Amino acid sequence: MEPIIQIDNLFIEENTVFTELIEVIKKNFAENKLMVPKRHHHDFPNPKMNSDSTLLLMPAWNPSETAGVKIITVSPQNSQFDIPSIQGTYIYLDATKGTIKAIIEAKSLTAKRTAAASALASSYLSRKDASSLLMIGTGALSINLIKAHASVRHLKEVFVWGRSYSKAQAICKQLQNEDFNITPIKTIEEKISDVDIISSATLSKTPLILGKYLRKGQHIDLVGAYKKDMREADDETIFKSNIYVDTYDGIHENGDITIPLKTGILKRENIKADLFELTSLQKQGRTKTEELTVFKSVGHALEDLAAANYFYEKYVNRDLVKSS
Repeated sequence: MEPIIQIDNLFIEENTVFTELIEVIKKNFAENKLMVPKRHHHDFPNPKMNSDSTLLLMPAWNPSETAGVKIITVSPQNSQFDIPSIQGTYIYLDATKGTIKAIIEAKSLTAKRTAAASALASSYLSRKDASSLLMIGTGALSINLIKAHASVRHLKEVFVWGRSYSKAQAICKQLQNEDFNITPIKTIEEKISDVDIISSATLSKTPLILGKYLRKGQHIDLVGAYKKDMREADDETIFKSNIYVDTYDGIHENGDITIPLKTGILKRENIKADLFELTSLQKQGRTKTEELTVFKSVGHALEDLAAANYFYEKYVNRDLVKSS
């Protein structure tokens, strides 16, 4: 039996080209050939942290070719240990033999594929001339989201807000050599009305994006708030926006969509499209400059397997690339 390859976070960090990864994920959504059962979502007590943790199991298959399952835990209080809230492993399989081909560290894989999916959505939903971004949140996703969005829109100005101003400053320092100006800010309100794209990746239970500050033509990318009692955007934001999602299967797992559906602020039939429909051109994204668009991402196992295929191929071909 062939040895099991170990693909670590360092390899993923050093070998991600967002334009490539976005295209890989786009192709997989458009072709819709992967078999993806509903993911397992289990909240379990974490009394030491006085907060529940979450276990997610996300399998997917490309019959007789590749398969995989991601095992993820989300522990919101991990910041006190100075580690990401998301931890996990991706088991990459040969779908014909059932053998394990690779063990892939899931933190970076998840961050890269999530950012790529948001940027993919932005390519349909944000204005083509969008040039400014507000990043809300300073976790592991923030740098990836900024870079991914910058790969599909020519960003000139980026602003970063987090509950810790020093963390916002640190992110700006890490990205100071990019092709855009990047600035930490102390309040969301000082820039939220000015930017073209707002990307939010937090575990907030109270809305951070308030509709009263939004203007026509903006695009809002909601990536965090993965549980039913979490929200990043308020009712006014949802009510006044055209809503898009990564998949319809995930709309009942998060508060940003579930709560407005329950209260009648949003109707299921008024969700405009998901990524399957956008990438296959069954439905359109933005059609008017003045539209206010919202994309809600909860993650999908298709994205994980597509990303695993991408990084596996990069890994096994790395010697060929070095010698060419």
